[in-house]
Amino acid sequence: MSTVAPTGAAAPIDTPVGDGVRRGAMPAQLNPALDEHTLGVLEYKRAVAGVKSRGRLVRRALMWADLAALSLAFALSQVLYQPAVSDFNHLGTAMEYATFFATLPLWLLAAKLYGLYDRDESRANHSTADDIVGVFHLVTIVAWLLLAGAYMTQVASPAFTKVIIFWMLAIPIVTLARVGARALCRCSRAYIQNTVVVGAGDVGQLIARKILKHPEYGINLVGFVDDQPKEQVAGLEHLTLLGAPEQLPAVVRALDVQRVIVAFSNDPFERTVGLVRSLNDSEVQVDIVPRLFDLVSPSAEIHSLEGIPLLGIPSFRLSRSTRLVKRTMDVLLVGVGLVLLAPLLGLIALLIKLDTPGPVFFRQLRIGGDGKPFRILKFRTMVADAEERKAAVQHLNKHLLPGGDPRMFKISGDPRITRVGRFLRRYSLDEFPQLINVLRDEMSLVGPRPLIPDEHSHVDDWARKRMNLKPGITGLWQVLGRSDIPFEEMVKLDYLYVTNWSLWQDFRLLLRTIPLVAMGKGGSY
Repeated sequence: MSTVAPTGAAAPIDTPVGDGVRRGAMPAQLNPALDEHTLGVLEYKRAVAGVKSRGRLVRRALMWADLAALSLAFALSQVLYQPAVSDFNHLGTAMEYATFFATLPLWLLAAKLYGLYDRDESRANHSTADDIVGVFHLVTIVAWLLLAGAYMTQVASPAFTKVIIFWMLAIPIVTLARVGARALCRCSRAYIQNTVVVGAGDVGQLIARKILKHPEYGINLVGFVDDQPKEQVAGLEHLTLLGAPEQLPAVVRALDVQRVIVAFSNDPFERTVGLVRSLNDSEVQVDIVPRLFDLVSPSAEIHSLEGIPLLGIPSFRLSRSTRLVKRTMDVLLVGVGLVLLAPLLGLIALLIKLDTPGPVFFRQLRIGGDGKPFRILKFRTMVADAEERKAAVQHLNKHLLPGGDPRMFKISGDPRITRVGRFLRRYSLDEFPQLINVLRDEMSLVGPRPLIPDEHSHVDDWARKRMNLKPGITGLWQVLGRSDIPFEEMVKLDYLYVTNWSLWQDFRLLLRTIPLVAMGKGGSY
């Protein structure tokens, strides 16, 4: 993608569509229009792009995954079910298979009605964890409806036990098949969505930074469209300024853009509305950042008043019964986890002892729920005198560099980390002793980030509501980037988590944490 450079300036072109971010400096001024050379380059880039869209690619993959998973679950239920002598199957095994396969279009139709094929194209961060409730409903309702229909029509008389076995197998198998289908889709060029951000101000550049930190979203950030851009922040210098907002339809057509994010351009309201409407004839996903995005969360509800959409922001209420449910889930999961992980925890303790002298556990003062301090437990990953040597490595703090946050302390490749500690951190194994903190009712499995007192002192008064819930072993801050998230943004994420808490959100965050830890993306080392 060519940079729309100041008149007379040449712009570099070095990355084809789908292979990453275009290189080029954001110019200080704009050409009045996309010139013939630029449009020619854009048309070439469009030809390089895949002909399939992400939506079609993922829909087909998920449909085939569902068909294969349901068929496998049915076959396994046939194998595992041991019929009683009194059971009589007048259809025979071959006809049972034929009858089941004949119902597969109904399964796909039901999945479509549940929206299980249509969200990947519009939601950049959609994952299989978001589908679990829908998959559960799909398998439960369709399985029992087909059972009832079979008995009522006398077409078949499946054994109740066999249906139970199928139901118990289908939910996890369909879920795992969808995980595999999405993983394969992400390897395809067609999964990449060329994206333009309208507005190169503070919010637009914030959106761009978030996109660049998450390549797994499959968003290829082409550049900005704005006629009054702000100076780009560190890390965005290479992004392209494509032109003024009125040039957006031409850029979308030429570059095969599939997603446009409108992020607070300086245009008047009527002009922005007209710009979005001008894209109606294009196959493009339009995302609009709401004006009060700091307050709006996924739990906000849209309702209407005389045809005018209103965004309802729920007030923060966490009843005693809700807190009891959260605590019960913590205790049950932690209890089972400690029993299953006991051999691994013993092995880690032994390796720490054999690696370097010092205690097995590291204890540190943190601020807990309602602002009460507690001592967090971790496996020791540094030399025993790491705290005494902190001053000697202070100059290595990456947050002292331009663009860093001096309120935070983070050293890449910290020399105080031991050999075993580096491995433990990579896979977040050093966090396991915090399960004991959960049993002590000092922490939760999911919650705000547990801050040290120095960090907590920098939290604004409004954001201290983040401590209305106990800190968590995992949370939004870990799933979305952990130590790479700036301090202010981390505090806002915690605030939104607490003020919009739900049991399903906790469950979803736990599920999203598992693959991050397994791939070594959940830790720091």
